[in-house]
Amino acid sequence: MSNFLEDLALTDDDLRAARERSEINRVRKNFLAKGAAASGIAWPDIEPLPDSLKAVEPFAMALLPDSLRPWAQDIANRVQCPPDFIGATIIGALGIAIGRRVGVRPKLRDDWTEYANQWVCIVGRPGVMKSPAMSAVLAPVKRLDMEASQRFEDELALHESEAKIHKMRQDAAEKKAMAALKKNPDAAVSLHESEPLEPPKLTRYLVNDATVEKLGEICADNPQGVGVFRDELVSLLKGLDRDGQESARGFYLTGWNGNDGYVVDRIMRGHQRIEAVCLSLIGSTQPGRLSEYLRSAIGGGAADDGLVQRFGVLVWPDVPRETWENVDCWPDAEAKHAAHAVFKRLIDADPVETWQAEIPVGPDGEPDGNPPFLRLSPEGMEIFVDWRTEHENALRGGDLHPAMESHLAKYRKLVPSLALVLHLANGGTGPITDYAMNQALAWAAYLRSHAERAYGSVLVAEVSGAKALLRRIKAGDLADGFSARDVYRNQWSGLENREAATKAIGVLVEYGYLVAEAAETGGRAKSVYRIHPGARK
Repeated sequence: MSNFLEDLALTDDDLRAARERSEINRVRKNFLAKGAAASGIAWPDIEPLPDSLKAVEPFAMALLPDSLRPWAQDIANRVQCPPDFIGATIIGALGIAIGRRVGVRPKLRDDWTEYANQWVCIVGRPGVMKSPAMSAVLAPVKRLDMEASQRFEDELALHESEAKIHKMRQDAAEKKAMAALKKNPDAAVSLHESEPLEPPKLTRYLVNDATVEKLGEICADNPQGVGVFRDELVSLLKGLDRDGQESARGFYLTGWNGNDGYVVDRIMRGHQRIEAVCLSLIGSTQPGRLSEYLRSAIGGGAADDGLVQRFGVLVWPDVPRETWENVDCWPDAEAKHAAHAVFKRLIDADPVETWQAEIPVGPDGEPDGNPPFLRLSPEGMEIFVDWRTEHENALRGGDLHPAMESHLAKYRKLVPSLALVLHLANGGTGPITDYAMNQALAWAAYLRSHAERAYGSVLVAEVSGAKALLRRIKAGDLADGFSARDVYRNQWSGLENREAATKAIGVLVEYGYLVAEAAETGGRAKSVYRIHPGARK
């Protein structure tokens, strides 16, 4: 026998594999020989495997401010994309326009404050027009950014001219003093003393690609908040997962809240104090990339710190399967002008004079330096308290997956900040109305269904492998008492490696198709899997 194996030129690995197969076959035969033992297994009830992604609520134009609905409908029609892409981006763009200039205090007396900035994630397959939709909606913000840049260039030119004159006056004063002292060393002289001229600051509304250091400088000059647009969002998130990016990740976590300042101390870069970091983050990604990333959030990986859960405005709509039409028409000029006017009105508004916001004061009765704020109207307050009571109790019920629980916990900010955005975009002033609060709660219900689809997609991705394995079981390709190695060594599609095979087996165990048992093989114990009698039907 030994000479025969040597003639076949088998390696030591081949011999070990042969012995392992022989041992596994021995275990299998032992199982099959014990028919009575097999019938004695307490088989669980088989549950059907999930067929597809969870259903989501459709987008309704009633979720948007009245003045922006025709514009949103026109873009969705011309771009031919799900209206969800348009609506979600509009909410993010409005959050940029309002920023941190005014807050909302959802309690009657408490100083708990939230701001209008939103984190938006649009999910869709390649080619479903995510980028054109977002680009069309962000056009008003880009225009504001361009106008601010032009103003800055004019202000900078004026500053440079004034700085030259300022320097000339200083030089002239020094020369005059020097001449006087040459004639009389004890003469009384004075220099031209004045505060140095501060250079103008560039107002920013939208940043596309910036290092966190540069983004910090932009935030220092723009305490009202800035928007960050990333077409491929998961690339940004994965970049923040890398070793050495902990401070950058912390910066983004701070920016979601909008409430806190940020201090940077570096040996080479020195000291930088940022009054407030308020970031509105807008981007898109593909379903597979999001599901892969969410697996880390669910499985306790690097992403399990609540960063991805901060994308409260996450939409993953169904893409209609109707035949594509070539829509070639002029944009609705009236709707477009009305939309641009809304953004211009929000940018130009004075929080106190226009929106009738209150100025926060400290214990001494003097302004404490924080932005003005609006409270809820009595009717809006009653609606919000009823919703939050139910919401908080549900979070404490223990029925939610920790990742989903963390996501929904962020709705404490999402709902009041959405109410603030919708109230001001609708032209409201003073306390936030019950209409705006009901509109915000309608958003919350809609967005929750999309969040459930996103987090559920992790399981659906694993279920696809489980279904492939179940097909192999029904075809008789696996015997009762098989191991994970028996699966992945066959290199079947979707089950090519140990990780994929293990996940597929785990899903079938969870749904009752398999039962795991420990088999003694003379060495360490191995897990083998018994096939439910009903699994082959």
